[in-house]
Amino acid sequence: MTEVKTILAEAIAKGASDVHINVGMPPILRKNTELMNMDFPPVSTEHAKEMVLAMVGPDRFKTLEDKRDLDFSTTVDDGHRFRVNAHYQRDTIAISFRVIPNQIPSIDDLNLPDIVKELTDLPRGLVLVTGHTGSGKSTTLASMIGVINNKYRKRIITLEDPVEYALENNVSMIEQREIGFDCPQFASGLRHVLRQDPDIIMVGEMRDLETTGSTITGAETGHLVFSTLHTINAPQTIERIIDIYPSDQQSQIRTMLANTLQAVISQTLFRRVDVPGMVPCTEILLCTSAVRNCIRENRIYEIANIIETSRRLGMQSMDKSILEMCSKGYIDREEAVAKSTNPAKMEKMLKQQMERFEVDQSQELVTAEQK
Repeated sequence: MTEVKTILAEAIAKGASDVHINVGMPPILRKNTELMNMDFPPVSTEHAKEMVLAMVGPDRFKTLEDKRDLDFSTTVDDGHRFRVNAHYQRDTIAISFRVIPNQIPSIDDLNLPDIVKELTDLPRGLVLVTGHTGSGKSTTLASMIGVINNKYRKRIITLEDPVEYALENNVSMIEQREIGFDCPQFASGLRHVLRQDPDIIMVGEMRDLETTGSTITGAETGHLVFSTLHTINAPQTIERIIDIYPSDQQSQIRTMLANTLQAVISQTLFRRVDVPGMVPCTEILLCTSAVRNCIRENRIYEIANIIETSRRLGMQSMDKSILEMCSKGYIDREEAVAKSTNPAKMEKMLKQQMERFEVDQSQELVTAEQK
């Protein structure tokens, strides 16, 4: 019987980002967005159960049986870490692993805009990193915490489900609390975190009303708070937060959000065409006085235009980021068009860019011939 550590070690050796275990099939890995079979025999029902038991023990396995889902992390012998979700499908156990790199990548290595690094200098407020599942939100947050850890003497407390990157103390002092292990849930952890003398709080996900309210309260009380949401752009992020609240509280939360929100980084990953790997494209919203007024007065629909016209301040739209990455030769033209918010406009901008390039090349050729 193949041990789970053997499967994971081979996935690491092949540069996979994810591994999936389903009963009746061989393990499957994902590399650069592509799924492929691993050279192992199909997994049996008993084998899948033994894999989970080996990773979590009988007590937490009972939690899986009761709740039918369990999030946790695991480490193989060489030190590589994985975020894991074990769940039931068709009354059999299935397991999904996400590879967590041993080293926290720098903001520069991630090809993130310079403004992302500048946000780590904020003294207080709420910074949100958003995107769909697998868009690199946790990696971006870890890289930002890494910048703070190497620069400032701060007390940083994280609440994660599960703990992904193992953050080592450098200049800062870091505590990492895992939901379901170190504290029962985000809301309870947040209720107590303000009594633990933090300077910076990182909340893995604002997933419900209580967690959202406590996260915003943390920012209101003068802390710098980082968190994530499964939203695809800044206006949708703001609307999602407001819509979580009952209608009679939405005016109040708009005011609180207008006072505390500092920035929203929305990102999506693209497969690189120049080298193996992935690269993020990002929308950046910075909360200027104009943005705060839009939030406070429920004019969220105007925020997209503010982003479009405030590039000099460090803001950028998703489409401008996609256009930039495509012009650098990092991402495929077809994927750039397909994933843009306005495919027809993106097609036109790429065509204009190519025409300008051809004109520049012609002018350079004429100049060279004249010389």
